[in-house]
This record gives sequence, C-alpha cells and structure tokens, in this order.
Amino acid sequence: MRRFFTIVLAFTFFTVSAQNPTLSSSEIYQNIKKLNVLGSVLYIAAHPDDENTLMLSYLSKDQMVRTGYLSLTRGDGGQNLIGAEQGYNIGVIRTQELLGARRIDGAQQFFSRAYDFGFSKTRDETLHFWDAKKVQGDVVWLIRKFRPDVIITRFPPDPRAGHGHHQTSAYLAEEGFKLAADPNAYPDQLKFVKPWQAKRLVWNTYTPGFTNSKPMEEKAPFIPVEIGGYNAVLGKSYTEIAAESRSQHKSQGFGSAPQRGFRMDFLLHKAGVPARETVFDDIDLTWKRVKGGEKVQALVTNAIKNFSVAKPSASIPDLLKINAELNKLDTSDIYVKTKKEEIAELIVQCAGLWFESNPTDFSAVAGDSVDLNITLVKRSDYLVKLVSLRWFGQFSKPLATVAIPPNQLDVYKAKSKLPADMPISQPYWLERPIDKGVFQIEKQQDIGFPENRPRTVTEFTFEIDGQRFTFARPWIFKYTDPAEGEIYRPFEIRPAVTTTIAEPVYIFASAEPKTVTMVVEAQKSKVSGILKPQIPAGWKSVPESVNFSLINKYEQQYFSFIITPPINNQEVSLKAVAIVNGATFDKSIRTIAYRHIPSQTIFPVSEAKLAKIDVKTTAKNIGYIAGAGDDVPTALRQMDCQVTMLNANGLSKDLSVFDAIVVGVRAYNTEDYLTNYQGKLMDYVKNGGTMVVQYTIPGQKVKEIGPYKIELGRERVTEEDAEMRFLQPDSPILNYPNKITKQDFEGWIQERGLYFAQDWDKQNYKALFSANDESESAKEGSLLYAQYGKGHYIYTGLSFFRELPAGVTGAYRLFANMISVGKK
Repeated sequence: MRRFFTIVLAFTFFTVSAQNPTLSSSEIYQNIKKLNVLGSVLYIAAHPDDENTLMLSYLSKDQMVRTGYLSLTRGDGGQNLIGAEQGYNIGVIRTQELLGARRIDGAQQFFSRAYDFGFSKTRDETLHFWDAKKVQGDVVWLIRKFRPDVIITRFPPDPRAGHGHHQTSAYLAEEGFKLAADPNAYPDQLKFVKPWQAKRLVWNTYTPGFTNSKPMEEKAPFIPVEIGGYNAVLGKSYTEIAAESRSQHKSQGFGSAPQRGFRMDFLLHKAGVPARETVFDDIDLTWKRVKGGEKVQALVTNAIKNFSVAKPSASIPDLLKINAELNKLDTSDIYVKTKKEEIAELIVQCAGLWFESNPTDFSAVAGDSVDLNITLVKRSDYLVKLVSLRWFGQFSKPLATVAIPPNQLDVYKAKSKLPADMPISQPYWLERPIDKGVFQIEKQQDIGFPENRPRTVTEFTFEIDGQRFTFARPWIFKYTDPAEGEIYRPFEIRPAVTTTIAEPVYIFASAEPKTVTMVVEAQKSKVSGILKPQIPAGWKSVPESVNFSLINKYEQQYFSFIITPPINNQEVSLKAVAIVNGATFDKSIRTIAYRHIPSQTIFPVSEAKLAKIDVKTTAKNIGYIAGAGDDVPTALRQMDCQVTMLNANGLSKDLSVFDAIVVGVRAYNTEDYLTNYQGKLMDYVKNGGTMVVQYTIPGQKVKEIGPYKIELGRERVTEEDAEMRFLQPDSPILNYPNKITKQDFEGWIQERGLYFAQDWDKQNYKALFSANDESESAKEGSLLYAQYGKGHYIYTGLSFFRELPAGVTGAYRLFANMISVGKK
C-alpha cells in the first residue's frame, strides 16, 4: 500500500552524506562492535590505486579503527583503459572509482589539491611543479582534521619509491607528521582545527628492509602484520574484500583476484614513538581516552552481548542508552561526534528504515521548480515516529508527529523552487583554472572532500523512545534500465543553455575555410537567444551569429559556421557563446557515463583550438585499430584523412586499400583478436603498406609486434621540454612531406613519451631520436623505423595520444610524415 501526501517546500544549504545501503544483520553486528574501538589511522600515498586495499580492509574491518586514505592527486595524469578521457576528465572517473573502493573496504577518502601532471622521476621535479607549500599544507590540514593515532605511508621518501609523486607523498607525510603538531605551522588553519600529534608514522613496506634494488638499507625496527585473515561475521577474508575494492580501478585495468590464505605485511618505523609488537602500542583504543567514557564502554559491551541476528531491532533500546550517555560527554570530541553518527545510522539499520528523496528529472536550472518523490518505509515492528520533513528551512506542517506503520511504503509528493542564484553542479575543484600544479580551492574547509557536498537535500526527523534524530539525504534521481535494473544518478544543477563545439582542435593546413559545428542544448524548456562564435581578429566566421529557439528541455540545435583562417600561421582559441535575455552562457556540457560509477557531468568552458599551420599529408585513407582509448582518429580527420576503424571484421577484409594502418595505444595489450591478424598485418607492410604502432606495455598479447625483433621496456622521458636530438636527419620521416625541426617539439604537454623500446634489431630498425630527462642517460627507443619488403613499419612511444588532442602542432606534422612515408 502507498500513501500520498503533497507538500510545498523552500530552499537552503546542507552538508550531507549519501543514502547508506541496507546492512545485513552480520554487518550491523560488526558495526556495533566497532563502537567500542576508538583508534584511527591515516594512510597516505600519491594516486588512486596506490593504496594497499588489503591493509585498509584489515584496519577498518579487523582492527575496526577509523581508517582514511589520503591520495595527494586524483590520478589526472594516468592512462585510461576504458575510454578516451584524459587530464581532469580521467581524474573525475578515478575519484569515483576510489569512492567505490572505499565503500567496499570501509575507509574514508580524502584528496589534496595536487594535480597529477603525469609520471615524474624525482621528488624535486614534483615539488617544483606543484605549489609545494600548498600541498604540504593540505597534508597538515587533513592530519589535523582527521586526527589519526597512526600515519602509514605506502612509499619511502626517496628513489626507491620510483615515481616522483610516490617519493613526494612519503616526504610530505613525514614532514606533515611534525608540522601538524606545531601551532606556528599554517596558523590560519587553527581557526577550524587544532594542532595534532600522531603517536607514530610507519611505512607499509613490502618486505623487511625493502631496498628495491637500491643501495639503501633500512635498519629501523619493523612490525610484521598478518592481514590475510578471515572475518566469520562478514563471511569474507580481508584478501577477498581487498580484491573487490581494488577491482574498482577499472580505468587502470586493475581487476584483481583474491589471494586467499596467509598474507604478511610489514610496517617499518619512521617517526614518533617506536612500536614494539603492534602498530597500536601505547595507544588507548578504549573509551578511557574520552573523559567520562567508561560507562559508554560498558553499555556498548552489553549491546554486543544482547545482539540478536534474527531481530536487530531488539538492539535499539541499547543503542538509545549509548546515545543518551554520549550526549552527556563533550560532543566536540572527535570520537564522541563520530560515534554519535555511527549510533544514528545503526538505529536506522536496526529499525529497518529506508528513506530517500528522488526528483522526477535528473537536472534542473537555478530558479526552476523541482518535483520530488519522497519515499519512506520501516521494515520492523519497532515504534518510530516521523516528526518532520524539512526542505531548506521550512517544516512540513501537515506531518505532525505520526507513527510509521510497519512495512508500508509512504510516498510524499513535494515541489521545491530553487534560488535564482544557485551555482551549477561543477565539481568544486574544477571551478577555477589549475595554477602552479594545484587546483584552486577558495575555502579552507572544502579541502580534502572527494566530491561536492550536495546542496539539494531533504531532512528527515524521527522520534524513537523520546530521542530525536535528524538525517539529511541528497536528492538522487533514479530510473529503471531494462538490462541493469534500478540506476541512481546524481541530481544536477545546470546552466539554462550549454554550447558545445564538435571538436577540441581544428587544423588549417592552408587558407581554405573549414566548417565548425556548434551544438546548443536547452537545459530548461522555452529557451531562445543568439549563438555567437568568439574568435580573434584576422579570423572570419560566416555567419557571425545565429538565432536559436528551443522549445523542449534537452532539445538540441546544430549550427555550422564557416571559419576562414588568416594567411599567417597562428594558434588561437575559439569560444561558443550563447546570449539569452542579456545573460551570457559559455559553458559546454560533458557527461562521463560508465556502468561502474555514477554518471558525472562537468561544464568546461565551450572552446576549441584553431591552428593555422604548415602541415601536409600524402596519406589520405587510414585504417585505425583502436586500443585503450584515444582521440588520434579525430586528429587524423583534421588533416583531411578518411579514417576507417578496424576491428576483427575489418581486418578480415582487403587491407591494401589503406595508405597506412595505425594501431592505437595499448591495442596489443587489450585486443585479443590481434593475435589472429598479426601475420596479415605484416603481409600488408611487406606488400607496400605503412604501419604505425603507438606505445605498447611489455607483456603484449602478440609476441612480435613488428617484422623484426623489438623488446619493449618501461623507459620514458617525462620532461615535456627535453631536448630531442635527431639521429637520422636524412630519414624520410623527418623530411617528407614536412621538414621536421626542433621547433616541432616546442609546446608539448606532460611528457615526451613512454614505454620506449629498450632493445631492437639494429640492422633493420633505425632509431630517429635520442632524448633523456635531466641527469639521465640518453634513450633512443622513442621512434623506430624499418623498411620491410616494399613497405614501412614504425613503432613509437612518443605521446601522440596526448599531444594531438591538445592541438600540439609539431605533433601533427610529425604524425603526418609517419603515415605518409609510403606515399612519397
């Protein structure tokens, strides 16, 4: 039976957590046991997937301490195995993957403001790129805010860690361990937090005295920790929980199988008071650490003893007694505050309460009215009263205290008007441009949160045996997919209209004009205005502007503009601006949707790069074998190439029609069908074709990816401005149809390249470039060229997959030469 009520509500702001899932009786029991543990650990590393999910699972679910993971970055510089997103876009994906992992292993997730700029080889390089003072301050802030008893680093602060970000994460953690306790360090933070001294800092090493092949021996004491145990209450071992958690990192290809059985890890002492037997030596994990908390300890012990698996609601009186006792203590104490929150959620679970707030659409515009369905059900016989529902400061007067009937779904219909000045749902760390390697976050209190705290919420106030509890739940849209079932999607606040330019880069190889397509999308009904391309003087747009009129919400209109470049070579920015009732809108819209994460919508500035450059290509018909996701095919089309995407079916046909075949990044790692067609591809080259293979990670599915021996490695050049020395200046790849010079390597982003060849048949392959990072030896495996039969074969680790979508003009010229080498 459903009961329907109608309420009209207004608006304000709340900080909330999302709807918690329904817990089983065993999970409720586990969480009641956790009420008697008052310890905390903060784990610190550099990236999503750096964390030891097994250690986090063990700490959270075996030791039952409050556990957090601070990832300095969101992984913005990583590769993407599931799509073409790069930069902050992949950072958005990896943020959600981390949150999915934390929901499984039980830890909390935090971030600093640091932007992942890609692989770094040294700590000095990393600290030079980042605003070191700000990132160090973020570590101090989160230590002071989380107040851990123990800090654990994943890496050492030196070259044994490999990646410069890894080294830096440990260095900043060790410095933060000291600075967090110093009231003279970052004093502005003390308006919101107090100095904090953790008991100790340890390094979660791999083996005792781990050296990683470096001449550095650790002589500090280490603690062995057996973390592979089985939790009979949860019905899983910690290795099983950890594997499920780690498998959330799908964009990195980190699906993991559990390694059941004994597993020993090691914690090496780095700072503070050395531990003798366990990492919690000399740390009181009981209620004795809170003044007046001894009675709480006894009450929790009694609740554990009395718990009924068959009837969790029988524990509610015990939980209410604990809550009443907590109210007598200092509620500013972090453990009192945390345990009160845990108690409240346990009461919800024991009472079988389910409540949520669902708008009837997944987005709205500031100033609009939103229709809501508020659902509530109590799946137990315990008496719970609904006192009030509150939308943004106003009580729902018709709901005077009423008893909630058992197992009866109540549906409340509501309407809420959003304020006209409400900001859009842009991820808070993307609201301002990146500066000095960090995201610009205005408010100190916002630093560390993994995602936006929902502004659109509903408050539910319940009364249980005379005690009142208020819970805030965000508005979440839900729908039913015929294949997947019920799907939740975050509620979004959007601009009234968005404009999107079809491509991120437009290459003009001559003075001939090109057509640029712009899409206007209404985010509310009945939107009309003017769409205008904004381009610098010297460039011409026909027409200069157009009128648009959109009747329905989400309706789109496509407009074509003929853009003519100037005579001289230059690179400029094109913006798509909509003017509606005198207001200017310059945001595009991009929704990132994958099955393993909630849909994420971001609103970048609507702009594209226009580049008038001297680039020629004689190859026009290109076959492209997609790999782990890149936008190189789009770049090829910008050079007026016709691109045919080739899968197993395409490769089974006549390949001689292609001037060149390009293999996408990591295709030899991800595409099984290539094992069946490698011979045919080599015959294509032998008979006169040109084949370009982009970087491949060692362990490829095809043993020999070229006509002659190539041994792939992990060498890379991370300094994007590293000198490129020409080893074969007369090579056709450096001369036809474009003359490649040092100038073509200016303006590259993030890196020169990665996964270079480390050994090859030097009789048949010619290395074209030599490059290296500062203080390193020269590396020559970035681009290898061989003639094979009548054709041409190229392997390259140069990061064209980054440079071409970013509009790096020299990368276009060099890539044009590679695909044209057979059409001279």
